[in-house]
Amino acid sequence: MLRDVTSNDWFTIFLVLGLLCITISKYVFAHRFKDFLAVIGNSKYLKIYARDQKFIDGFDALLFFNGIISVSIFALISYSTLVNPSEFNLNLFFKLLFGVGVLFLIKVLLERLIGSIFDIDDLIDSYLFQKTTFKNYTGFLLFPINCILIYSLNPSKTIIYVIFGLIIMINLIGFISSFKNHQKLLLNNIFYFILYLCALEIGPYLILYKLIKDFNT
Repeated sequence: MLRDVTSNDWFTIFLVLGLLCITISKYVFAHRFKDFLAVIGNSKYLKIYARDQKFIDGFDALLFFNGIISVSIFALISYSTLVNPSEFNLNLFFKLLFGVGVLFLIKVLLERLIGSIFDIDDLIDSYLFQKTTFKNYTGFLLFPINCILIYSLNPSKTIIYVIFGLIIMINLIGFISSFKNHQKLLLNNIFYFILYLCALEIGPYLILYKLIKDFNT
């Protein structure tokens, strides 16, 4: 008979998949990966690689896959710590993984559609590249954090809140960087900017929160 597979075994499998994505990105895009690691506090990466971005970018795609895995694992750990302690459920985890991935992809496609409708493709592409970079960086940092929470440190509410604060800070740095680069244009269209924030920045995360909240229902 096959032995029962524990939650840590499944976590290990998904963490290995995330590590595989990171390793391939480092091996295939070695120089870019090195610049990516220094993106916080250094605009070199954004200035160099924004010019060469493609609709489907291999480097970003690999880190995106690691990102949705890392975010989903951390979401599950956070839910179990803050809301309702529960055992790992593979079927529900796949739903969470799928939900996070689809949410992020739909958000990007909607933003690109808006760029096409209002004929601001270059602006949207530049903004999306910066935002995607910091989201991928968040997923990259969550990988070792998840390993520590699963194998070494018993997660507590305080630890989870500190990590949430770190995630918010990283993405806030990315947002401020994007705002500074397009400050004049955004201030001249402040109403549309606020509308955009509510519809495509705040809204999706409320949906993600609802998804996590209903995880065990």
